[in-house]
Amino acid sequence: MKKPVLIALSMTLGIAAYAQPPKPVAVKAKHTVKKTVTKATKKEISMSNPLLQKSPLQYQAPQFDKIKDSDFKPAFEYGLAEHLKQIEAIINNPKAPTFENTILALEISGQNLRRAQSVFFNLTSANTNPTLQKLQEEYSPIFAAHSDKIYLNDKLYKRVKAIYDKRDQLPLDAESKRLVEFYEQAFEIAGANLSPEKKAELKKVNEQLATYSTSFSNKLLGARKNAALLIEDVKELDGLSPDEVAATAEDAKNAGYPGKYLLALQNTTQQPLLQNLKNRSVRERLFKAGWTRAEKGDANDTREVVEKLAALRLRKGQLLGKKNYAEWNIQDQMAKTPEAALDLLAQLAKPSVEKAKKEAADIQALIDAQGGGFKLEPWDWNFYSEQVRKQKYDLDENQIKPYFEVRTVLEKGVFYAAEKLYGITFKVRKDLPVYNPDVVAYEVFDRDGKSLAFYYLDFYTRDNKNGGAWMNNFVDQSHYLGQKPVIVNVFNYQKPAAGKPSLISYDDVTTMFHEFGHSLHGMFANQKYTSLSGTSVPRDFVEFPSQINEQWALEPSVLKNYALHYETKQVIPQELVEKLKRSKTFNEGYSMTELVAAATLDMSWHTVTDTTQLIPVNDFENRALQKYGLLVSEVPPRYHTPYFAHIWGGGYSAGYYAYMWAEMLDFDAFKWFEENGGLTRENGDRFRKYILSVGNSVDLNEAFRNFTGHKPSIEPLLKGKGLVE
Repeated sequence: MKKPVLIALSMTLGIAAYAQPPKPVAVKAKHTVKKTVTKATKKEISMSNPLLQKSPLQYQAPQFDKIKDSDFKPAFEYGLAEHLKQIEAIINNPKAPTFENTILALEISGQNLRRAQSVFFNLTSANTNPTLQKLQEEYSPIFAAHSDKIYLNDKLYKRVKAIYDKRDQLPLDAESKRLVEFYEQAFEIAGANLSPEKKAELKKVNEQLATYSTSFSNKLLGARKNAALLIEDVKELDGLSPDEVAATAEDAKNAGYPGKYLLALQNTTQQPLLQNLKNRSVRERLFKAGWTRAEKGDANDTREVVEKLAALRLRKGQLLGKKNYAEWNIQDQMAKTPEAALDLLAQLAKPSVEKAKKEAADIQALIDAQGGGFKLEPWDWNFYSEQVRKQKYDLDENQIKPYFEVRTVLEKGVFYAAEKLYGITFKVRKDLPVYNPDVVAYEVFDRDGKSLAFYYLDFYTRDNKNGGAWMNNFVDQSHYLGQKPVIVNVFNYQKPAAGKPSLISYDDVTTMFHEFGHSLHGMFANQKYTSLSGTSVPRDFVEFPSQINEQWALEPSVLKNYALHYETKQVIPQELVEKLKRSKTFNEGYSMTELVAAATLDMSWHTVTDTTQLIPVNDFENRALQKYGLLVSEVPPRYHTPYFAHIWGGGYSAGYYAYMWAEMLDFDAFKWFEENGGLTRENGDRFRKYILSVGNSVDLNEAFRNFTGHKPSIEPLLKGKGLVE
């Protein structure tokens, strides 16, 4: 009965949430499932609705060619009622609680609801429309209320607790015992031990949290779309390539502005086009359009919603017996406490800022040498840092971009590395229906040649798609249910004009490797139960498999295989490879500072202990960054509070630190790879055995030690990022 939430984010772009132990997030108490539906009507609904039956396609892949927007509401109503009936049967079972009649019954309940939600949440993130948005606003609190009915039910909790208390005496295999512990912890964290009065208040808090979180996401989608910068004179786009100009013209045309140029926003603070735009005024306008996108005092302004979410989360944490929300939300993570997470961030903050200030000095010196006559601002950083990189390393991003065509990077880079490490292969499946024409599908075959999974990719940005990049499951792996994984990776690369190649930056290349690392984690899942399967792990572990997969992008044999010039098909020259490697730690002061600032900002919002500490959004942000030495004028946080979708609309509240925690694991584990032969099948099989295939069925700190032979150390990360000598 795994909670249907989005899985994984890209460190480079990212939005969404990961699959975590069920924590009820909202309630709409007055909603009740209609009880006037006759059995005949229910049967008719089930038989005619593609969401309420197992898909006849291989691996139960969604029937996107048959699913209509109008199918979701009846599927939700049917699935909610059916699931509650299944839960009531568990609660009212006259027999003493057993693993089978309680834990297992709980685990496999709600399959129809899960199926409908899985497709729905993927579409509302990647291909939404007003109908789906309205349904999302309506049903988010209803789904959370449904979760509360389960996890705050005294009778059900007592049955779970009875099995938990005697788990060591029961004839359970290791994974089944872990499932018992998983559910007991989920009920405890949800508030199953609260008094009736506190449960009632918690339900009200959860109702509001779900409503406001959905409101934030929908407002931000509108804000991002509306804040795109419209350019009338093509001369203002000096510095962009002809293909980039053509793409912005196409975007403007599609938005109803033929003959003009539209610069769409990415989810992050910095915008990719800032690197090449020569006109400083346009750079400033583009940067500020992004920075202020959600604070214009209009219907898409998110600041009031943010303040309400912060106050409600504080109340929730305290209702559940903790000082603050972070203390409640981190207890089942690898870090365990906010203090541990903040300690890691502090170890990174000082050296990151110091390096960023040195980088800023280099850029200012270049500006002065060119007679610029102005102080470095955030909208100047990428434009001039690229020149510094060219000056220091004789490397221009535009020199290497022609070698990174998106499908070639995927098939000859990402797939190639996976084949070398794990022996898996891929085949395009054009027969599988997709939810958008841009989506492509592959069948994945294991090292023994047997079919392993389906893998979908959605490459290009759309105005009905959330910003960022992520991975999710359409179907979760489960031996008990006989299910193999059906996985999707979603990106937001700029779609080229018709007939033009889709060229991406090296950062985009690493994003593709990153998200595929999540997909490997899902594909290699080897669990009985979906609640413990694949990426259903703590936030600060889920980014480990993705981030270590980025490391293979620069591995010589892999790079030479995919870095092919889109016109000549020639392999990237070795001199460019050497320049790329030498510049690997270039600008890492900036990159780490903006990430640590965002993570610290997140933790600051969620470690307040009194509502008097919740001052207006921008004042709170500045004060928090200043407190931790991260208020650096030239280096704003990667996500400004009003558009920090990870924490207000996704599942990373008090959890954005997870990227840095997982990166610590990544650099330490990659050091093991380097010391043991690098890219080999033997090493890949070991990583698959101890990390990628265990899901949440084992202690993950122990899993890391089993792979590396030691506890994780921060030193490889500091050295790998060039933050220490």
